[in-house]
Amino acid sequence: MRRLGVDPGSVRVGLSFMDEGAPLVVPIGTVEVVKKDVAAATREVAEVAKRRGAEEVVVGLPLSLAGREGIAARRARRFADSLQAQLGVPVVLWDERLTTAQAERGLRELGVGGRARREVVDQAAATLLLQSYVDAKAG
Repeated sequence: MRRLGVDPGSVRVGLSFMDEGAPLVVPIGTVEVVKKDVAAATREVAEVAKRRGAEEVVVGLPLSLAGREGIAARRARRFADSLQAQLGVPVVLWDERLTTAQAERGLRELGVGGRARREVVDQAAATLLLQSYVDAKAG
C-alpha cells in the first residue's frame, strides 16, 4: 500500500511517503502555507497524494501531552476533512505528539542547524509520524 504522511503546520506542511514494495518511509518535501491560505495548501497536498498514487493518507493530530485536543488539533482535523473531500482514499488522523521535537533533536544531533533545520524539520516530523503509524499497524 502506498501511504502519504502529512504533518500539517500553520507555516509549512511536511510530507513523507511509503510504498510497501520498498518499506521505507522517506521525506518528500513541504508545502508552504502562503498567506495562511490553508485551502490552497490542502489542494496542493491532495495533488501530491494523487500524483504518488497514495492509497491512504495519514495526517498528524497534535494532541497535548495530556492527550487533549487544542486549536492545532482542530486545525489538523479540518485539514484532514478537506483532504478526505478531495481524495477517494482513506484519510487517517494519527497522534503526532512530540514528532516535531524528536525531529528537531535528531537533526540537531546530526549537526543540522538554523535555517537548514527549519527547512527540513517538517519533512522529518512527517517521516516519524508515518513510520510510527506503519509500525503500529504491523505490530
